[in-house]
Amino acid sequence: MTEPPPLPIADGPTGLTILKGLLRERSLLTALALMYRHVGNAFQITLPRFKPAVMVGAEANRQILVSERHKLLWRNDSDPVAQLLRQGILVVDGNEHDELRGMMDPLLQRRYILPHIPAFWGYTDQVSQTWKEGETRDMLVEMRKIALLILFGTLFKVDLAPDLERLWHPILDLIEFISPGWWIVFPKMPRHRKYRRARQIMDEYLYALIQRRRLELQADPNRAVQDDLLSRLVLIEGMSADLIRDQLLTMLIAGHDTSTALLAWTLTLLGKHPQAMERVRSEVDTVLGNTDQPPTIDQINDLAFTDQVIKEALRLYPPIHVGNRRVATDMTLQGYHVPAETRLMYSIYLSHREEEHWHDPEAFIPERFDRQNEEHRPPLTYIPFGGGPRNCIGAAFAQVEVKVVLARLIQKYALELRNGEKIKPYMGATLEPHPGVMMRIHHRKPHA
Repeated sequence: MTEPPPLPIADGPTGLTILKGLLRERSLLTALALMYRHVGNAFQITLPRFKPAVMVGAEANRQILVSERHKLLWRNDSDPVAQLLRQGILVVDGNEHDELRGMMDPLLQRRYILPHIPAFWGYTDQVSQTWKEGETRDMLVEMRKIALLILFGTLFKVDLAPDLERLWHPILDLIEFISPGWWIVFPKMPRHRKYRRARQIMDEYLYALIQRRRLELQADPNRAVQDDLLSRLVLIEGMSADLIRDQLLTMLIAGHDTSTALLAWTLTLLGKHPQAMERVRSEVDTVLGNTDQPPTIDQINDLAFTDQVIKEALRLYPPIHVGNRRVATDMTLQGYHVPAETRLMYSIYLSHREEEHWHDPEAFIPERFDRQNEEHRPPLTYIPFGGGPRNCIGAAFAQVEVKVVLARLIQKYALELRNGEKIKPYMGATLEPHPGVMMRIHHRKPHA
């Protein structure tokens, strides 16, 4: 039997083209796109000490996420994300992951999320009421404020507002800590002391929350906050403060940063496409009217075009743009041999732009997600929240959250994008619009 060949790599001329593109754009995303264009949908990067296998497309996604997932591991102890989150649900495997998921998943199912709609609405108002007529704000910053208040207020039942300013930079520092950087090539390189300080500040804050909630529940076991994630974890017999901390920090980092990026990209795309913005505005006005009351779930479901816009933003700029695994045993992927201990990356960003499955893939076309004319595509072609048994635990939460926040902002404000030509995707912990989303704010007058 013929052994499968090794993964293709860039030859000399192709490597030079990719290097020029990398230097020109200063983006690893550009390098991945050029490798895909010139080498194919399966290839190996050959940097010093960094030689991951990279896969693109629905068939590779199926193997990695479903049919051969048992040959892959999430955890890589040399990565900062594992060092930061320790035993968080995102970076553990096997029974440990399954047990944690069983504990946490029920509170993140849609029926438990819908009662949070008034909170999504209220926290959006809490942040946006500080905006002044005619001023310009960075929506990447503003959406992060909203996302943080929502996550703490709904999942932890904690008011973050008094501590938001104090924790702002530590949170950003920890996001920077796990973002792609020189640690990819030099994993043992000492990290800056600001990261250690940020981790200390967040640990102190989270351990204090855990201890306070434990005391509150001991004093009143029947209190209503038992329906939040923090209380649920505290009440589990034998659940240590360390393990609870790991889950809270995982949800904090992964949960708010993805929603931040999605909201910022959605506003960017609407700002660049005034006709789509006007159509969303008209739909919101028709469905929600002038009321300041939070919408019902039926009203949220009626925002069909708004939903299409969000889905298209997820296609073009998926916050988690690349998935990472570690190969546990030698395997064959897309016809190529991939040895054990190889870092395996599957590009969600590039899968969402395959010309074979997406008409005019670089264009913003929300209507492609209209159920009346939706194009047929293979399963796992569109995977903004991953796929298979380990799909994103917060997918349902994020989709309702983002729709409610966006609807409220469009209802209250006319937002004018000021720096659209300068915005480019940046590979941080999530795929963010860089250097920010500067929008001029105008308060909308009540409509008839």
